[in-house]
Amino acid sequence: MVQLGILLALACAFVANVSLLCKYRGAVASPTVEFRRPVHSFAALFRSRWWTIGFAIGVVAWVLHVAALTLAPLSVVQMTISGGLLLLAWLAQRWFGLQVGWREWLGLALCAIGLGLLAVTSLGSTGSSSGYSIEAMVSFEAAAVAIGAALLLSGSAGSAGPSSGALLGIAAGLLLGVANVAIKGLSGTVPADPLSIVSPWTLTAIIAGVGAFMALARGLQTGGAIPVITLSTVSANLVSVAGGIAVFGDPMGSDPLAIAARSLAFAAVIAAVIVLPAPGRAAPARA
Repeated sequence: MVQLGILLALACAFVANVSLLCKYRGAVASPTVEFRRPVHSFAALFRSRWWTIGFAIGVVAWVLHVAALTLAPLSVVQMTISGGLLLLAWLAQRWFGLQVGWREWLGLALCAIGLGLLAVTSLGSTGSSSGYSIEAMVSFEAAAVAIGAALLLSGSAGSAGPSSGALLGIAAGLLLGVANVAIKGLSGTVPADPLSIVSPWTLTAIIAGVGAFMALARGLQTGGAIPVITLSTVSANLVSVAGGIAVFGDPMGSDPLAIAARSLAFAAVIAAVIVLPAPGRAAPARA
């Protein structure tokens, strides 16, 4: 079952990358996203054909994501999706005409290395952890929301530019990670009891999802496709992996070698963020 969850996560990574690149085209062609006028900004984005196409594709990616979460541990799913970031460079060049420099390729390759190490260490996993402590969930989600909100406010308060795009991309990822952790909690109860969808975690997922939506859209307008998508995806994955370990008790490994390999996988993803160029130095798109 875990292996099927990993395959679904890989499919999710591919579909999600296509969705995000379509959204990028739609965002840059849309009026400026205004956090004080969320309804107006939502409507303006959806008047863009590319944004609407990207959103529809994103719904498919979300379904694949939820399915993967029901079959595999949260940390395994998110690190697999992180490894799927390597697909982003290929899609950006082949399908969307964006130039990808060597630093982007190197950073995304580090994510793929993390995926390979994770695949090896996940072979001994037996199922999808969904039990959790209420106290651990509340503490983790509250801390992640606070950091994400602070980054969102910082990115939207200053003048538009590459640095604000980076902050908004990270904020979008953190808030999306909050939603992922909440959805994982719901995946342990909703299949057996549909009425349990009426839960504080459902509200948490919705609020965090809306915040991530706004932050990503504005970040794409100011920071560029590859850097903002990468920062948001990696941030979401790191928060989700941390949530899997801290909230749901996902193991770091069953033996010292597995622990070392999974730790190296985490380090590879963090190194990718360091290696990737800042949005202002990202390779420009071809005309």
